[in-house]
Amino acid sequence: MFDSNVTLQAAGLIALADLPPVIVRTALSGTASYCDALVLAPSMHQQQTVSEINRGEFPITGAMTTGYVFRIENPATVHYLQSIGITGHLVTAHVYPSEQNTLHRPFFASATLLYALCPVLTIIVAVSLALIRDWWALGVLGGFIVSRLINVIVIKRRYENGWKGKKEPDIQGDLFILLCHDRWVRLQGAVDDLKAVASGQWLRDLTALESFSITCATMLVYVSAALAFNASPVGSLLIGFLLLSTAALLTLCNSLTGSLQMCDRVIWRVGAPKKYERRLVLANELITDMGGRSDWAIGMGLVLPKSGEAGIVNV
Repeated sequence: MFDSNVTLQAAGLIALADLPPVIVRTALSGTASYCDALVLAPSMHQQQTVSEINRGEFPITGAMTTGYVFRIENPATVHYLQSIGITGHLVTAHVYPSEQNTLHRPFFASATLLYALCPVLTIIVAVSLALIRDWWALGVLGGFIVSRLINVIVIKRRYENGWKGKKEPDIQGDLFILLCHDRWVRLQGAVDDLKAVASGQWLRDLTALESFSITCATMLVYVSAALAFNASPVGSLLIGFLLLSTAALLTLCNSLTGSLQMCDRVIWRVGAPKKYERRLVLANELITDMGGRSDWAIGMGLVLPKSGEAGIVNV
């Protein structure tokens, strides 16, 4: 039979589990806050991989108002569009400036409350470990917090709100985005707002110093997980409870958020998804909505050009 104490003392290894809540939270919020240092969940040391959350997809996009065809370059935006997209359906979303996003505040309040419970749990566990004088467990907790703080600082340094193209005030845009698995999203809003969430660079590449810091932070998580074997059964149980509870709270928080915050903008899905039997039917309907303009659809390969029309794909 296995020793129950050994099982409890291995609770620190939960921190090494490959779970997505921390990464997804970073993508949905668009950046990180110092409060995140107290949000301890499995895979906390993999936060920098959020720049790969789109799984390599940069979907082809048509600007239905201008005819240009390009790709969405922001991995966080692509991930959000992937999450709301449904195969064979057109999903409509809208981009708002953050200060105008008052309609959905109740949803933000619920998600914020759940998120606030995460650092509170960390503080409660830290105080409990101090009261029972489990210094090994408290040291493990401190190692996790320091690692998270390093990741937060690096994310904030990497966050880019720089080049977004030329300003085009008071002009409305309408994008049709073709995702993998035949998921279709129509993204509407002011052109400057659309550029903010779709173009430019979200997180710049790591510098040599930042890369070294992240390596140290990652090793700190592994060392802390190994040292957790020295903690008491109660201390290990508290750490395991904290990690699992935070993962559950973050997962629920992410599901309730339902939006993407990026560069002082918010993307929300509006209306119900609309199903289409054929993609051609959808393309023709959108062309009709745009007053017969079809150059964007031709460029995306959705429809064939008529006689005399150019059929070059501009990606």
